[in-house]
Amino acid sequence: MAGKSALIRLIHPDWPAPAAVGALSTTRHGGYSSGPYSSLNLAGHVGDDPRQVERNRRALEQAAGLPHAPHWLRQVHGTTVADLAAASVATEADAAISFEAGQVCAVQTADCLPVLICSDDGRGVAAVHAGWRGLAGGIVEVAVRSFREHGVLPGRLMAWLGPAISAPAYEVGAEVRDLFMAADGQSAAAFTRSEDDRWQLDLYVIARQRLAAAGIERVFGGRYCTFSDCVDGQPRFFSYRRDGRCGRQATLIWHR
Repeated sequence: MAGKSALIRLIHPDWPAPAAVGALSTTRHGGYSSGPYSSLNLAGHVGDDPRQVERNRRALEQAAGLPHAPHWLRQVHGTTVADLAAASVATEADAAISFEAGQVCAVQTADCLPVLICSDDGRGVAAVHAGWRGLAGGIVEVAVRSFREHGVLPGRLMAWLGPAISAPAYEVGAEVRDLFMAADGQSAAAFTRSEDDRWQLDLYVIARQRLAAAGIERVFGGRYCTFSDCVDGQPRFFSYRRDGRCGRQATLIWHR
């Protein structure tokens, strides 16, 4: 049986974005789903009851006062950026960009890093799904290049890093570290050795490095942990690394 909806708890970015820009991240609280998807699961691909997912999405739209239903992507840990001016329903991509008022860019996560980007004038916005595969593949750089294609240089952009798993809870193999090190030796700062020749990876550090290299110096956020953060003794976020079977929170951005 579906759970009764509670107050939807939203996180609003702590960044100096223009007033015309709306942005937020959801937590797992305030929806209708039950069991491992309790309660504000926004993903339709994880095994949850589709009817409850739809109720959760409509509840989010109302609670956040969204100008339009979010454009939900079919994320594949790749490097494709969908321009919402031409994107179709369920576009296969891991980032969305929009220069049209009212279009809501959205990415879903459950440990991967959501990155929001906006221009100084608020006209251009993007949401990026940046797990380690996407970061290694260049999703940040592709997103910045998409802004360039709209005539916006990196110096006019700012970014916010949303809720992701923190380094102490995120252990990866040596092959992941080797991949990043081969591309940039400065990546060493994002890895701390753990047991059995494994490494703790700080996605926030990697993202800041990649954003800086792409020309974005104004970067905010990066203080949450999807694995360990709690509210009133209950997990604040969905975490695939912690729970395996679970829902997804979302990070959204739009301009008015």
